[in-house]
Amino acid sequence: MPRIPRLAVPAVLTATALATWVAPTPAFAAGPAAAAALAANQASHLSAADLTWNESDVAAVTLTGTSATTTSSNVTVSGSTVTVTAAGTYRFSGTLTSGQIVVNSTGAGIVRLILNGVTITGSTGAVNVVAADEVLVHLTAGTTNRLTDGAASADAPLASAADTTIAGTGSLILTGNANDAINVKDGLVIAGGTITATAPDDAIRGQDYVIVSGGSITATAGGDGLKSDNEEDATRGYVAVTGGTVNVTSTGDALTGQTDVIVNGGSITARTTGADSAKGLKAGVLTVISDGTVNVNATDDGVHSDAAVTIDGGATTVASGDDGVHAETDVRIGGGTVNVTRSYEGVEGLKVYVTGGTVSAVATDDAFNASDPTYGEMQNSPNALISITGGAVSVNAGTDGLDSNGALTIGGGTVVVSGSGTRGGGEGGLDANGAVTIAAGTLISTGISATTSTLPTSGQGWVSVTLSANQPAGTVVHIATTSGTQIASYTAAKAFRGVVFSSSQITRGTTYAIRTGGSVSGTAVGGGLYLGGTLNGTQVATVVAGNR
Repeated sequence: MPRIPRLAVPAVLTATALATWVAPTPAFAAGPAAAAALAANQASHLSAADLTWNESDVAAVTLTGTSATTTSSNVTVSGSTVTVTAAGTYRFSGTLTSGQIVVNSTGAGIVRLILNGVTITGSTGAVNVVAADEVLVHLTAGTTNRLTDGAASADAPLASAADTTIAGTGSLILTGNANDAINVKDGLVIAGGTITATAPDDAIRGQDYVIVSGGSITATAGGDGLKSDNEEDATRGYVAVTGGTVNVTSTGDALTGQTDVIVNGGSITARTTGADSAKGLKAGVLTVISDGTVNVNATDDGVHSDAAVTIDGGATTVASGDDGVHAETDVRIGGGTVNVTRSYEGVEGLKVYVTGGTVSAVATDDAFNASDPTYGEMQNSPNALISITGGAVSVNAGTDGLDSNGALTIGGGTVVVSGSGTRGGGEGGLDANGAVTIAAGTLISTGISATTSTLPTSGQGWVSVTLSANQPAGTVVHIATTSGTQIASYTAAKAFRGVVFSSSQITRGTTYAIRTGGSVSGTAVGGGLYLGGTLNGTQVATVVAGNR
């Protein structure tokens, strides 16, 4: 996307301002995945030249209730229909009742519609772009502009068959009574303005793409919030947020792309209210978050892709009625923060990779789940994998903490697992149908069963113990040498009986002491786990590393 900056340019650039404008410093350090996804898609139509014009070239159009007045030869007025017939820059003010502005420009060049405090109530649509090379809707600073369509047969109060940009610093209130609030058949860029969009179907729709690079959007939809649905071109049909503020309440999906949903800046708050399948962020191919802030409260999955999810930056918080983060193929988390505060399953995919960042997940079922639907629940799938090689992971699960239908690999980072506090047997902190590998990193797992899987006979050392009785939530457990050096201490989030611990401080064949009670101390590494510190508590067991 070489022509659309990650942070929005000013809403209007005069020739002087264009020469001196310098992009502001980003608020976050972005990961690379979103930029790569943007570069692979259809480029935005917006250029800086679209946002500049000479005031002497502006044609004034005054809306007078049921008609309009103008001196421009490129504007025709027929009753309450005002038609722009050629490229140029036009400033509209006033009120139009049961009418509309129509753009029908078949020549080359951009049509700029400057809205300078207009109220338009259309019997069908309020602004209808039938034909144009490109359209800019500019919202004049300090003005409020209202577009409302009729109750039937209108696509939207703002409908366009051309590439369309909304910019400026004024306000735009769109009320769709028939279908959408904004409906663009080509690409849509929102670069500025305070936009309120309400519709019985989709709030904001751009068939080729919807790009938000600035401004503030509040969208309320009976269908989807922000939507792009081009099904014919693999490089189109995407939604990208690179700046600005987006607040969506929808019965359907909040942000949905036929191909991709890309977040590379800005702030998103998404709430869905549909009964069954209303997702927060939903993509057909790739959902990627590399920068910005994402807050989702969804009745279905919070962050979803029919193929892959990549998160390598930004701050993502999800409360979900189903999965917090879900991909049909790979979930890859390499940076940023991911906090799933409520879910059925926290993070689910065929393969789940964590190579960096901070991940926490609370789930009523499995916190991490590598699931292969082509295999039975208890079969070992060669395709399913959970791999944690970096970052900090903390999970709290109603059943399994880390559940893989295939292999489970810990190769780095810090992993804190709280498995079921009420169920043992086949439910555990660690549960893999395939091989478990512990090569590096720091791991603690607790639960009525800390693990239901066979732990490895090679690799980094580990200790595993089942205590004589269940311990209540809030109990501090200590892992120490028999000579009295504390290695780690941990405050259990739920009741537990089993403990598994592994770190570079554990040597196979060496005996270690397990203690309970007292308090945690040392260096906090997340999830209630501390390393080092002063030994306290009461010894309740000893265990030889590498033996269960």
